[in-house]
Amino acid sequence: MSSIIQPHIRCGVQDAAEYAILPGDPGRVDRVKKLLENPGDIAYNREFRTAVGYYKGVRVLVASTGIGGPSAVIALEELKNIGVKTFIRIGSCGALQKGIKPGELIIAAGAVRNDGAADAYIERGYPALADADVTACLVKSAEELKFRYYHGLIRSHDSFYTDREEEIDSYWSGMGLLGADMESSALFVVGRLRKLRVASILNVVVEMDGDLGNGINDYVEGEDFSAAGEEREIITALEAIVKLENNEKKSY
Repeated sequence: MSSIIQPHIRCGVQDAAEYAILPGDPGRVDRVKKLLENPGDIAYNREFRTAVGYYKGVRVLVASTGIGGPSAVIALEELKNIGVKTFIRIGSCGALQKGIKPGELIIAAGAVRNDGAADAYIERGYPALADADVTACLVKSAEELKFRYYHGLIRSHDSFYTDREEEIDSYWSGMGLLGADMESSALFVVGRLRKLRVASILNVVVEMDGDLGNGINDYVEGEDFSAAGEEREIITALEAIVKLENNEKKSY
């Protein structure tokens, strides 16, 4: 654990918590803070905005990671350096199966590694798997809250704008994948290599065969279904953290 201020997230050990929630969008930090007790901002540098507060008595750090695997892994590494051990990504995704609607949730069991950030750490044959205990708490929380969710494999990638997006999405849909984001696989791989617990819960903002630009615009502008899904994923993540903390106490 490093006592110095981390160069990108600008946090130190005094800011740490056992648990961190990782949105991509810095603006989403405010939406998490609304659900925390005694919330306070820590730092805002580049895409990395951090805040801290308490949820049902458990200290929680919130740190935005920006878009894509490289910046997400930077946040993960530097948060690890100050003592964070458990991470839940809360993000948006596009659906890869018909019938999955905007505002519904996908809890990732693992991810296809179509990102480049994890490749800098280890060969592609190493799997991108979510932590089983954290994921189980997310699933249980979603069930108790009666939120509609899907649990299975997703794909993480590095671009929205290649010339083969429809072909790629169709292929992975045929392989049974549920959705696609840009950060989960890198976080899963590096988290496991660093002996951290990492999971991911995603809010669907674009239906299968839907228009990517319109879906993201609706999300940014607060379209009802997507905005409601974002709140659901935040509450599910926070409730999962409480479950994890209670499980830790029972193990002592």
